[in-house]
Amino acid sequence: MRTADFISAVLRNPVHDALLCRLNELGLPDAWIVAGCLTQTAWNVLTGRRVDYGINDYDVFYFDPDLSWEAEDRIIAGFRECADRTGSRIEVRNQARVHLWYPEKHGKPYPALSCATDGIDRFLTRCTQVGLSSNGVNVYAPAGLDDVDGFVVRPNLVPNFSAEAYRTKSARWRALWPELKLHAPEVWHLDMTGEAGPR
Repeated sequence: MRTADFISAVLRNPVHDALLCRLNELGLPDAWIVAGCLTQTAWNVLTGRRVDYGINDYDVFYFDPDLSWEAEDRIIAGFRECADRTGSRIEVRNQARVHLWYPEKHGKPYPALSCATDGIDRFLTRCTQVGLSSNGVNVYAPAGLDDVDGFVVRPNLVPNFSAEAYRTKSARWRALWPELKLHAPEVWHLDMTGEAGPR
């Protein structure tokens, strides 16, 4: 799938248009629409389904060096009207502060990130490692777009990978999009050098 085709597909979802408008109104730094809402919109376009079919929520990342919860909460509140108007669930997260709450919530360490796309790099599946920039022009897809186009779901084996979470998520997706080709997660580890291998 070419980048231009991906952008054309995801912008057929009116919620993405509304999010882009809000992102530009707020002027958020290093801001992206990310993850499943993009991939699933593309799947829906490719299969002739309603563009918002099966989409659970819409994720927005940005990167602001202000690490206070109050600052992030103001941004989250700034999307409530957009969520109400579009009838969608919108999750907004400042990637500069994920390392502050992730270990307590998930019981695993999480490094301090240096930009919003670092968060995309750590997504559970390679097909959802995608982001559309706030100008609606740039796509960040470190694993490429072939898995999106090919309906392939495979794990992204990063240190915070959870086989259980992968199985749960991929099973839900397969029930909604039976065209999907799922790759079973293997049990992996990362040694201190960062080299991946089977355990």
